[in-house]
Amino acid sequence: MKIDVAALENDLREIIAYPSVGGSDAEVDVQSWCADKLDEAGLEVDHWQLDLNALRTADDYPGEEVERLEAWGVVGVSGPDTPALIFNGHVDVVPPGDLASWADADPYAVRERDGKWFGRGACDMKAGVAAMIAAARAVRGLELMRPFAIHTVIGEEDGGLGTFATLHRGHTGDACVIAEPTNRDIVSANAGALTFRLQVRGSATHGSMRNTGVSAIEKFQVLHDELRKLEDSRNAKPPEPFGPTPWPLSVGIIRAGDWASTVPDLLVAEGRFGVMPGESFVAAKAAFAEALFRATMSDHWLRENLPELTWPGGHFAPGRLPEGHELLGEVADAAAVAGAPIPQAVGAPYGSDLRQYAAAGIPTVQYGPGDVRHAHSVDEHVPIDEVIACAQAYAHLIVARCGS
Repeated sequence: MKIDVAALENDLREIIAYPSVGGSDAEVDVQSWCADKLDEAGLEVDHWQLDLNALRTADDYPGEEVERLEAWGVVGVSGPDTPALIFNGHVDVVPPGDLASWADADPYAVRERDGKWFGRGACDMKAGVAAMIAAARAVRGLELMRPFAIHTVIGEEDGGLGTFATLHRGHTGDACVIAEPTNRDIVSANAGALTFRLQVRGSATHGSMRNTGVSAIEKFQVLHDELRKLEDSRNAKPPEPFGPTPWPLSVGIIRAGDWASTVPDLLVAEGRFGVMPGESFVAAKAAFAEALFRATMSDHWLRENLPELTWPGGHFAPGRLPEGHELLGEVADAAAVAGAPIPQAVGAPYGSDLRQYAAAGIPTVQYGPGDVRHAHSVDEHVPIDEVIACAQAYAHLIVARCGS
């Protein structure tokens, strides 16, 4: 089994050229590209339009944070019967941010430099998708005893709608590898995450008379101090295989004020709240609300002007591989055969589609090229040797699980 590196690179250049930010037309177009590539690799392809209205009314709908009028699913399968192995990769990306901050003007054009491929989505996670396709191409012609499948999905960055729709359509398998960037390790457990929104009221006045008003910014600080204490207490003793601060609390957006010389009377803050393994969304939300209550009761203004808390957007549950499952060793063996360093099992502090496969009874890990620290970043990149090694490992894993 030989990886066609030239074809892999060409695929990566093509897929990154789609500016497939969640909710964009390119998020639709890139799925057509995936369907064509899986067909070219010899797989039977299911390419269908998602029934968004039906999915959004389902009890376990994972939520969305962008507007979508159209979305598509893509699954390629190598043969009949239940696949022994699934590969999953999402094709949506986050916005590139300030284009002037990128070393090259176009974040959607792949550049090669210092043994790395640069471009929006290179790390998270279009290189993983290209490696999956390269592995399928490498094993084409082998007579496998059981089939494998490739799921390309949209909407992972804002809740997981694509994988949700794929599972609801009935696509399943015995085990799954998600090609998310794992920095040469295997992610066998994920924390969960919720998106919160806080509205904090103040009392506006002229900036020169600020003591006669109440700044919503200063009142938010009272709440934020208590939320920091909550984060510390929840992360005091993380279990294996998680490292330090596996379920952080982060404020990502703050909006306040409309005039420089006016004391702001409203602040809106949005952020991410980590959910612990085994913790329900109800319990996590209750812990957050209790911390807000403590802070509110400590401040006269807040007691009289209660902050408003809502939970918009995606709900990422935690998930993990069952203890002792053979998939962990099989992925490690495939990596070693491919010449990659022997990976270690780790826990990830972010949510992913792992939890959806796990909830569906499909044992799942993440193993893919790149380091998540470079995901969503300016000059996002992935080491070329890792992409090739992962493609080789995926091909070996197909043979190991599906037989030849």
